[in-house]
Amino acid sequence: MIIGIDLGTTNSLAAYYTEDGPKLIPNAFGEFMTPSVVGVDEDGQMLIGKIAKERLLTHASLTASVFKRSMGTKKNFALGDKSFLPEELSALIIRRLKEDAEAFLDKSIKEAVVSVPAYFSDAQRRATKAAGELAGLKVERIVNEPTCAALAYGLHEKEDYTKFLVFDLGGGTFDVSILEKYKSVMEVRAVAGDNFLGGEDFTQVLINHFAMKHDLDLAQLDLHEMAALRKAAENAKMELSENTQARMRFHLGEEVLEVDVTQTQYEKYCEPLFSSLRHPIKRALSDANLKLSDIGNVLLVGGATKLPLVRSFVGKLLGRFPASYINQDEVVALGAAVHAALKARDASLTEIVLTDVCPYTLGTEIAIQRPNGLYEGGHYAPIIERNAIVPISRVERFYTLNDNQEKIVSAILQGESRRAEDNIKLGEVAVAVPPSPAGKESVDIRFTYDINGILEAEVKVVSTGEAKKVVIEKSPGSLTPEELVEKLEAMQELKIHPREKEEYRYLLAWGERLYEESRGERRKYLEDILRQYDDMLDGQDERQIRDFSQELKEILSDMEQDI
Repeated sequence: MIIGIDLGTTNSLAAYYTEDGPKLIPNAFGEFMTPSVVGVDEDGQMLIGKIAKERLLTHASLTASVFKRSMGTKKNFALGDKSFLPEELSALIIRRLKEDAEAFLDKSIKEAVVSVPAYFSDAQRRATKAAGELAGLKVERIVNEPTCAALAYGLHEKEDYTKFLVFDLGGGTFDVSILEKYKSVMEVRAVAGDNFLGGEDFTQVLINHFAMKHDLDLAQLDLHEMAALRKAAENAKMELSENTQARMRFHLGEEVLEVDVTQTQYEKYCEPLFSSLRHPIKRALSDANLKLSDIGNVLLVGGATKLPLVRSFVGKLLGRFPASYINQDEVVALGAAVHAALKARDASLTEIVLTDVCPYTLGTEIAIQRPNGLYEGGHYAPIIERNAIVPISRVERFYTLNDNQEKIVSAILQGESRRAEDNIKLGEVAVAVPPSPAGKESVDIRFTYDINGILEAEVKVVSTGEAKKVVIEKSPGSLTPEELVEKLEAMQELKIHPREKEEYRYLLAWGERLYEESRGERRKYLEDILRQYDDMLDGQDERQIRDFSQELKEILSDMEQDI
């Protein structure tokens, strides 16, 4: 069986396909969403998901979140005396989803289809694939989130011809995709987006407003204080989704700081974010050569689209009420399961051809001749234009610049700037050429971009036939095969908190977080009851632990409501 995985910035989910359609897979808590948070405890044991999320406040230096935004980079996340790359942290999340699927389905899971934002780069896609492999899964297919959303909505089974726009705003990334369905072909016409814009930024708006009101220097707050302030902002953001006003409350030392925010104020503070959302929509429509009136349906995807001000913005901008009858947090995972079933050629599914596009322009660096006859280097020569349908292979010929030139070094670049230095350098390849007069020798540079968004580059000397095909090993954040083996061995040695004991550890983490947020008699009561629970866990009487756990859960839930 192949499962579908939505590896999200804030939460991650897994799903599988049945004869009744795609179904979500519950985790050890019976919940579908596993927080994309990883931590380590004082014994060096890795904590994943809900437990780790509870410890974001109490153990900020031992916990990591929002690491999806750093996929494809060499950024290290320090957790105590351990250090992890983004794909290693993501691998721990995927591994837990795999274990949950195996426990629920009672079978071994070897392969998965993993979704990524449509605007993810080559490096980010490679890092995602590596995360799946580090988690012990075969990941042959990386699929774009908007395509998953379309499959979840069943648009592949509806009318023969339709065009639709997918507005995907998750916790940390934003995509807008325009798809066209004709008979048995679903084609992505254009994508645009921002890999550093999401629900987290709508939370940051409230943090910045609070800091301004109280003249706080955020850089001076420690990790613990920053985590507490972020939680206060998250709570206020959720409250503003249901009420016209919310209060942010933050304990700084012995001082209690408060700020009231109305929905109208919040919408005004978010205007710069709305401006950032407008541009990709306009660019995607332009690249697809379409007008808003050509779009038949608008789909909302991603947890951040649950915010009323975001839904209102989309409705006003696009001039129609968008579809969101599938839970925006779950739609990508459900679609990934459909994609997994299509890959497995499930007999219950109508065969459909899915096409995608290259989200960025890919090219090389060249020199051009100026009017004075001199050559000027540093210019960008596109080879594959953005939003070209994939899989695609394009070749361009380039010539030597100097007499008796013996080598041509071809840079592999990604981006939209006309200046080479302003684009991302993915790598380079050098080939020897016979010494000849300038312009006589040439090379053919071929870029091939596959359905998983992986780029191959080949440089061939025309006169000699010598060719070099390269894997982009210098792509930022990409692991070499040797590094992958080394990381896999290291991952296997990590002590992972047992899945079957997660509820007990979660209750402790929950209680510890409430203890930090409490004062006076409430705090003293929590200390007593948590000490009792600690002692009971040490006693290992499973029946007694189970009964007390249920009682503790009810106590903590009541306290959560009162804070």
